[in-house]
Amino acid sequence: MKKNILFLCTGNSCRSQMAEGYAKLYLGNKFNIYSAGIEKHGINRYTVQVMEEDGIDMSRHYSKTVSELGNIDFDVVVTVCGDANERCPAYLRKTKLIHKGFKDPAKAKGSELEVMRFFRKIRNEIKEFIKDELIKLI
Repeated sequence: MKKNILFLCTGNSCRSQMAEGYAKLYLGNKFNIYSAGIEKHGINRYTVQVMEEDGIDMSRHYSKTVSELGNIDFDVVVTVCGDANERCPAYLRKTKLIHKGFKDPAKAKGSELEVMRFFRKIRNEIKEFIKDELIKLI
């Protein structure tokens, strides 16, 4: 039986969505992969765009809260921002909890090009974490 992994962020709009996309790509044959937020902010359009650039279709992804996944028993919870790590619900802390914080691309300022560059930077950091580090921590 596959273990369940949850990527948790504040709003499930950027970082946790990216992590879910890469985890499904690299670990989906061994684990069931989910993402959620403490709150629901809606998926960021730049998230969909930069993931598409890397061959991952997120057009059907949507923002959800962790309470919407309440019927799933998670084996591993990965918090991808400090806020989610601090506000992680107590029942999720009873499982294996891994924290790996990334800057919030949704807070990027500047021109469209500058915002896209920042989203790509965070995307690449998340990709490398999923591909090279996470499996060693699980």
